[in-house]
Amino acid sequence: MNDLHENQIALLKLLHEQIDNPLTIRQIQDNLNFSSSSMVAHHIQKLEQKGYLKRNPNNPRDYQVFLNPERPIIYLNLYGNAQCGKSGTILDGIPIDKIPIASRLLKFPAHEGFIVTAKGNSMEPFIKEGDLVIAQKKDSAENGEKIVCVYGEKVLIKRFFQQNNTITLTSLNSENHPPIIVADYFKVEGVVKNVLKYS
Repeated sequence: MNDLHENQIALLKLLHEQIDNPLTIRQIQDNLNFSSSSMVAHHIQKLEQKGYLKRNPNNPRDYQVFLNPERPIIYLNLYGNAQCGKSGTILDGIPIDKIPIASRLLKFPAHEGFIVTAKGNSMEPFIKEGDLVIAQKKDSAENGEKIVCVYGEKVLIKRFFQQNNTITLTSLNSENHPPIIVADYFKVEGVVKNVLKYS
């Protein structure tokens, strides 16, 4: 932390201590006796730039603290094609490449990320064939989330819905791809977080 101002060190420590009870800008200002809210905002921005902090742009109280900063450029494993249609390849854990990504684009820890190449048109217009889909490794999902999953022997990108014990996988291009009611081996591999467009 030699690259941090003493105020930034104090701020980082406070944010880490309060990670389960995120503070507002005003609460941070009061806790650290900063002269203004703009001073808090300035130091938060510096912590982000230096890789110690990641914030959800849609929710300022949703953030992650890194006591050891992430590198500006990280490499995510790229796996085989994930089918956005009727069939696909198995996500077998063997990456075929590593793709450089600016860590600031990820709103989650970089070690939880992976990439698959989309195949098919079932998730158009959001995801098109050839797009690189960045997902966060997870074994569960919330209703409505877009996921990378294994179903039977297929790797799919779908929207996830669960009601009681029934899991339904839907496509955005629903006219050509009807819903799938899960009745075979099923595993969530990750939740889609970003899409890098092929063209």
